[in-house]
Amino acid sequence: MKKIASISVIALLLFASCNNTKLLSSWKSPDATTEKYNKVLVLGLTGSKDRELRESVENAVAKKLQDQGLNVETSTHQYGPKSFRTMSEEQAVKMVNDNGFDAVMVVALLDKKQERNYTPGYTTSTPYAVVRNRWYGGYSVLYDRVYNPGYYSSTTDYVLEASFYKTKGDRLIYSAQTKSFDPNSAGDLANEFSKTIVSDMRDKGVISK
Repeated sequence: MKKIASISVIALLLFASCNNTKLLSSWKSPDATTEKYNKVLVLGLTGSKDRELRESVENAVAKKLQDQGLNVETSTHQYGPKSFRTMSEEQAVKMVNDNGFDAVMVVALLDKKQERNYTPGYTTSTPYAVVRNRWYGGYSVLYDRVYNPGYYSSTTDYVLEASFYKTKGDRLIYSAQTKSFDPNSAGDLANEFSKTIVSDMRDKGVISK
């Protein structure tokens, strides 16, 4: 029994550590080369209802890029939660350039889809006459049906897009989309997304390894 329990715990830990974020598509500009960026701005777009997700994604992406040796600031920290909302394009571009940013990473929540799933309750394949022939057999079957009924649960999937721009010349260097399957929290989603995106950027030579 102890061995079975240990195997079950290991299996649960492995399942929990699985990355629920998958890369859907990825593109790099054909003429882009690996460069050393001096200062990168991470800007999240998620809508007012997902402000926690925006801040979590900005912070997680910034941390992953910092781990690669880059100087990174988040838009929320640098300019506040309503950054650029009332500015014209010219004003926003000038402010970012004046603050010394030579690259901008825009992360947008493209889709958020909730699904409702039904999980059946307890069932048995034992013949009815066998389990109901004695009172406890009938009691135990009916107990499971009464106290372990079917139930509905909801899952939420997210599609995020990351676009990496070089401010000089205002050029798109890299773009990718990911899908995250029912993350446990905004923090989990942000960590998995940032790990997936930054790893792909390294592999494609957008940033140095």
